[in-house]
Amino acid sequence: MELLEIFLKSIFIDNMVFATFLGMCSYLAVSKKVTTAVGLGAAVIFVMLVTVPLNYLLDQYILRPGALAWMGEDYAEYDLSFLTFILFIATIATMVQLVEMIVEKFAPALYNSLGIFLPLIAVNCAILGGSLFMQQKEFNNITEATVYGVGSGIGWFLAILAIGAIREKIRYSNVPPAFRGLGMTFILTGLMAIGFMSFGGMLTGGDEAPTKEVVENVTPAETVEVNEVATDSTALETVTDSLTQTVQQ
Repeated sequence: MELLEIFLKSIFIDNMVFATFLGMCSYLAVSKKVTTAVGLGAAVIFVMLVTVPLNYLLDQYILRPGALAWMGEDYAEYDLSFLTFILFIATIATMVQLVEMIVEKFAPALYNSLGIFLPLIAVNCAILGGSLFMQQKEFNNITEATVYGVGSGIGWFLAILAIGAIREKIRYSNVPPAFRGLGMTFILTGLMAIGFMSFGGMLTGGDEAPTKEVVENVTPAETVEVNEVATDSTALETVTDSLTQTVQQ
C-alpha cells in the first residue's frame, strides 16, 4: 500500500474515535476546552508516533511465531505471541511516562489542566488499538507502520479538537436541559461519525480503463446434418385421443 493512502485512511476512514469509538474516556473528559484538547491530542500523536513502530519491531522480531529465527535455528520454533499485550502495554506506559515528564517540565499549566488524564494515556484503548490494528494489517515495513501510527494519532487529535471547539460554542447556546452535558456530546459525536463515514469511498479509486478483449480467430465448427424426423400421424392421433379420454374421466 502506498504511504499516502495509509496516512489518509488512518485519519479519515479508520478514525479511532468515529470509526472504532476507541479512546472515548479521554475524548469526553478533556474536550471541554480547545486548549486542553490540543495538549492531550498532541501527546497522543507523540505516543502513537513512537509506540506503533516500536511495537512493530517487537512483533516482527520477537512475538510472531518463528520471529526468533534470527537468533539461530534452535529458536525458530518459539512462539511468544502470548506476550503481545504485556509488551505492547509496557512500551506504551514507558512512552507515556516520558511524555508526562516533558509536559510537567515545559508546560506546567497544561500539565495541571490535563490532570489525571495525561498519565491515563497509558491505558487509553486508542493507543493500544493502534498497535493491535498495526499487527492485524501486517504492514510490509516499519515506515508503513510509522505512517499509520502518525495518521491514527492525527485522526484522534482532529476528533477531540472538533468536539472541543463545538462544546465551547454550544456553551453559550440555548440547549434543552435534557441534552446538556454529555447528552449533547454523544449526539454530536454520532453526527460527526456519520459525516466521517462519507470518506469511506474517498480512496476506492476511479473506474478502471476499459480493456479490449482480444478475440482469436476461431475456425468454424463442422456442420452437422440434421435428418428430418418423419412424424407418424396415426401415432399422434392415438396419443391425442388417449389424453382427451383421460381429461374427460
